[in-house]
Amino acid sequence: MEPGHDTSSANPGPVTCAGWIRRPENRHLAIYGRARSFASPPLLEIYSFDSVTCSLSSEPIVGISLRVRFAVEEEGGDPLGFSVHPSGDEVVCSTRNGCRLFELNNQDSDITLLPKDLPPLQSIGPQKCLAFSTDGSRFATGGEDGHLRILEWPSLRILSDEPRAHKSFRDMDISLDSEFLASTSVDGSARIWKINDGVPLVSLTRNSDEKIECCRFSRDGTKPFLFCTVQKAGKVVIAVWDISTWKRLGHKTLPRKPVSVLSVSLDGKYLALGNNDGDMCVVEVKKMEASHWSKKLHLGTPISSIEFCPSERVVISISHQWGAVVTKLNVPADWKEWQIYLLLLGLFLASAIVFYIFYQNSDSFWNFPLGRNQSAQPLLKSVVIDSQYEYEDDQSPW
Repeated sequence: MEPGHDTSSANPGPVTCAGWIRRPENRHLAIYGRARSFASPPLLEIYSFDSVTCSLSSEPIVGISLRVRFAVEEEGGDPLGFSVHPSGDEVVCSTRNGCRLFELNNQDSDITLLPKDLPPLQSIGPQKCLAFSTDGSRFATGGEDGHLRILEWPSLRILSDEPRAHKSFRDMDISLDSEFLASTSVDGSARIWKINDGVPLVSLTRNSDEKIECCRFSRDGTKPFLFCTVQKAGKVVIAVWDISTWKRLGHKTLPRKPVSVLSVSLDGKYLALGNNDGDMCVVEVKKMEASHWSKKLHLGTPISSIEFCPSERVVISISHQWGAVVTKLNVPADWKEWQIYLLLLGLFLASAIVFYIFYQNSDSFWNFPLGRNQSAQPLLKSVVIDSQYEYEDDQSPW
């Protein structure tokens, strides 16, 4: 399927959530969740990703099963959201009843999803937010009822259990070092949690007429920031907090419309914002300027989620009416690994040529020009001959 193509019309059941599964050698997969329809139960689907065309494939390649369905047969089991473990081997899916765990197996060139027990989370009701830490050692859920749970992974040891963390969760994210968790509420408040201690650390400051809505930590590993979308008097800004002091540093006005979702690329270079009219804006973090716009991407329907591809400048966006849309971003291309090596090789060759030219044309110790009356005989040889003459003179009877 081409970038920008909607997949929900080609298969039964509307797409309710989507995400990326990171695999070795950049052979990534996309996972879709489909709601129940008159012809099909709730489904999970996996598609392959073609990095050359930057699109998903709807047909399997010979010998490899690339599209797998697993029926979520329990009542009210429509998939609501995903969180994929950084290893790409596990997927946690939220339903109306609770969370389901699936393990991704790849044996004999066949991909399968195997359901696994998840006792602490199986019957906790609908969760609006799911998040793995970057290193995969922590997992957090935020419920419609405002209940926060932070677990150690894979032991499932409970680190924090806060039934009244918020009125109801709006958004959530875990810092790059797995030390902090940021969460926002439908009432516009935002809190920071110390993950290992399992306790609230601070509430972000805001004016009485401001609502903090979406939150994402920086991902470049050099600048410890927290980005939040803040709505004030109908205007939306991206505000930035320093996570070492939790002081608000400033803000940038970008989209003029209410923001429905915020996402950050794995390398931290880009932020993606979706709004209630179905538009998408991608911002380059270094300059805090818009690098890509997609107008009416979901034709007037709020975008509920945006997920960056792990290795390419491609995103999957979701809306409840139009389902999933794959979009290739119109941003500057990144340097590939082979391009970096080629550049280094070119610099080495250029340095060798410059050195050779300098050697041929310079008055150096190794290429010293001879004087007008200077003998061309080597110095060492002259010294040896002179010594011989002296020895013969000493043997003379005179």
